[in-house]
Amino acid sequence: MSKLDPAQTIIVLPEDVAWRVPDQAPPDSVAEAVLAGGEDQDGAYMVLMKWYPGWMSAPHTYVTDRLCVVLSGVWCCNSGPDFDPAQAIPVYPGGFVRRVAKTPHYDGARPDAPEPAVIAVSGIGPVGQRWVDPSQPVLHAAGPGNVRSDDSR
Repeated sequence: MSKLDPAQTIIVLPEDVAWRVPDQAPPDSVAEAVLAGGEDQDGAYMVLMKWYPGWMSAPHTYVTDRLCVVLSGVWCCNSGPDFDPAQAIPVYPGGFVRRVAKTPHYDGARPDAPEPAVIAVSGIGPVGQRWVDPSQPVLHAAGPGNVRSDDSR
């Protein structure tokens, strides 16, 4: 009977996922975990993003498409260059979002969310992230009533 070869099948258990808060982010706002490759490297990557309740990104773009699946929590998404969290659409676990290359968008989690939103993100790097307005903060606190509450499941 064959045994698992950890050089051929790489398993990372949930408790071993290495989460880190990006340099520009306050604690308990957003965290990421690189599972394979890297967004700044050539080739395929897989990262997990964790959006804590009440935080959203500023509008930004990528040079390549990003394929996203919500794993837990509720992820709120919108497109466009203007930050208008009241128009963000809630995406529930199992929901899929394709971020089309070179189109502005933003996302995060509702302030009243009972848990962080965790999203698996994959694509081809490097992603070349750019902020629509680099003079603005890269993260925004999403206050009550600033994110749509309709059920879009």
